[in-house]
Amino acid sequence: MHENFVLALVLTLVAGLSTGIGSALAFFTKRTNTKVLSYVLGFSAGVMIYVSFVEIFPSAMDEFSAKLGDKQAILYTILSFFGGMLIIGLIDKFIPSFENPHEMHKIEELESVSLEKKYKKLYRMGILTALALAIHNFPEGIATFMSALEDPEVGIAIAVAIAIHNIPEGIAVSVPIYFATGSRRKAFFLSFSSGLAEPVGGLLAYLLLTPFLTNENSGIAVGIILAAVAGIMVFISLDELLPSAEEYGEHHLSIYGVVTGMMVMAFSLLILA
Repeated sequence: MHENFVLALVLTLVAGLSTGIGSALAFFTKRTNTKVLSYVLGFSAGVMIYVSFVEIFPSAMDEFSAKLGDKQAILYTILSFFGGMLIIGLIDKFIPSFENPHEMHKIEELESVSLEKKYKKLYRMGILTALALAIHNFPEGIATFMSALEDPEVGIAIAVAIAIHNIPEGIAVSVPIYFATGSRRKAFFLSFSSGLAEPVGGLLAYLLLTPFLTNENSGIAVGIILAAVAGIMVFISLDELLPSAEEYGEHHLSIYGVVTGMMVMAFSLLILA
């Protein structure tokens, strides 16, 4: 597992810093392509849901089975899966809604006077938005890093899905920061920098969990991590990606994206098998 450390770190860094792409788009284009965003958000959800249930969840169960037997493995996998969901659910619960960076925005909003007044009132310090995004990105970084550490092929797929997800998120976070600070440069920098929370989250998880990955119970630790990662990614897909795709107003395109993402992931896993 540890021989994939550098690759896992690079993938998590690239995925996290993709917020900068969305932020750049917000300041160098005039309109939001809602059709493309609906489709790619659905695509990301399809990739993450498929790989969670078809690849990561069974792998976690195998790890538990080797140490605890089949019956216990099912129970521990289920508990770890929903434990991952609980972790990211609590993060969402304790981030105030007006500072939640997963509320979607469009590039056109940068020209809105009424929105400018609204966000100057709500975001007296634009740094709050970047901080909120960083907190939300933390579990995403853990999911990307730990998946790549265990299986590089799966890690690459998850990193791509997270990166796609972070592009419209970069747009969403740039709008209120721009209105709060009045600076496009500061909005880009804070949005871009907040993506660093993903590799930081991955590294912290690695440092905290390494002692458990190197002892005689490493199989159980790996099983817990994998199942929790699957739970985190399913939650992200259902709570963030699909609702965001809907907010861009292209329901059918987002579903087509989900199906396409699943198909691409299925054939990718078949080819790599």
